[in-house]
Amino acid sequence: MALLRAAVQAVFFVVMPGAFMAAFSGVKSIFLAVSEGSVLELNSFVAALLGLSGFTVLFGRFFCGFACAFGTLGDFVYWLSGLVQTKLLRRKKQVQIPERFVPVLQMIKYLVLAVIVTACAVGIYANLNQYNWNPWSVFSFLTSLRFTLNGYIIGGILLAAIIVGMACKERFFCQFLCPMGAIFALLPQFPFSALQRDEENCIKGCRACSMKCPVGIKLEKDGFRNGECIGCEKCTGVCPKANITRWDRKLVRNEMLPVIVKAVLLLGLGVLLRLVR
Repeated sequence: MALLRAAVQAVFFVVMPGAFMAAFSGVKSIFLAVSEGSVLELNSFVAALLGLSGFTVLFGRFFCGFACAFGTLGDFVYWLSGLVQTKLLRRKKQVQIPERFVPVLQMIKYLVLAVIVTACAVGIYANLNQYNWNPWSVFSFLTSLRFTLNGYIIGGILLAAIIVGMACKERFFCQFLCPMGAIFALLPQFPFSALQRDEENCIKGCRACSMKCPVGIKLEKDGFRNGECIGCEKCTGVCPKANITRWDRKLVRNEMLPVIVKAVLLLGLGVLLRLVR
């Protein structure tokens, strides 16, 4: 499963690196229209937001776990950081943000979302944009092989700071700063799209799934925080009793098939929404 996930991430990183930016531009389009008192148009950005949100409601945060280019960057940076620290620097353990701070830090992305939405709604976002602060724009320059900051000095510094954070905590940006992650976490999801754990069938004292989870979720125990699950399915691969299931994993014996089907559907959606470059 790990190799399949890496392959899917690599494909989407190459063919759909701008999906995150397009969807969040849809959020900004909505609230900028509110600020201007104009009629909301179903432009390509709003369509991307609606498309990815609908996909998330149906299939959980598969986009976050398997297809978001920013998430893939975070996974690569964290893996590379671990490799450098343990192999080259001979550290026993990788430097990490302590897990006890994670639930609190995860709330920051909701604040980021609220600040940006409010700035758009009250009409000051355009003034903020003149300072070229947006790290996501810098990221889009890099993924389009335009190796220039184009005046985005502040954005470049912020992106560098985010990458440092990615080296210290798995899915640092996704957990703590991503405004689209906040939206996806707040969206309702069909019960069949969520991973479930039969607690009664678990080995007493086993914490394999929660220790492997990059966002610190304890399945079916965290209530509201279950929305934080990014759908990476790492927990399914470490459960010694194969005790973590979902409807599609029960439907077919091949655990890779549901991932492949969802990846193909998401790619098809990307083609439809013109997110594939």
